[in-house]
Amino acid sequence: MKKSALLIAIILVLIQFFRPEKNTSEQPSYNDNAIEKQYKNPENVNLLLKTSCYDCHSNNTHYPWYNNIQPLAWWLNKHIVDGKKELNFDEFNTYSLERKQKKLSEIIKEIEKKNMPLYSYTLIHANAKLTIKQQKEITDWAKKLKANL
Repeated sequence: MKKSALLIAIILVLIQFFRPEKNTSEQPSYNDNAIEKQYKNPENVNLLLKTSCYDCHSNNTHYPWYNNIQPLAWWLNKHIVDGKKELNFDEFNTYSLERKQKKLSEIIKEIEKKNMPLYSYTLIHANAKLTIKQQKEITDWAKKLKANL
C-alpha cells in the first residue's frame, strides 16, 4: 500500500512538468478576423460572448488558478482545443458564408438547449451563467446576423 501511494505521489509530481501550451495571443485587440471587427454587434452581446464564451471559443483564454495543476490543465486544454475547433470568434471572418451561417445556427441551438456555456464551466465561473434574458439577447443577435449575412 505504501509503495502504491509513493508511486502515485511521484507520478503526480512528475506530471506537473508537462504542461499544455496556453491559448493566448500577443495582441488580441488587433485581430482583424474577430467577429466584432467585421460586424457591428450590440455592446451587451459582445460583453456576454466575452464573459460566457471566449475562454473556450477565442484565441485568448483567461486561465483560473487551478490551470497550474496537472491533470486539470490537460482537461481544460482539451475543452479549449475542442471549443476552438468547433467555433472560434477570433477567426470567424475566415469562415465561408455557409460556415458562418451554420455556426450562428449552432449558437442558437446550443443556447436554446442550455448546452452552452458548459455546466462544468459555470460551476467555477458563476458570472458566465446566462439568464433567460441574456440567452434571448444572444439568440436574437445570432438570428439577426445570420439573416443579414
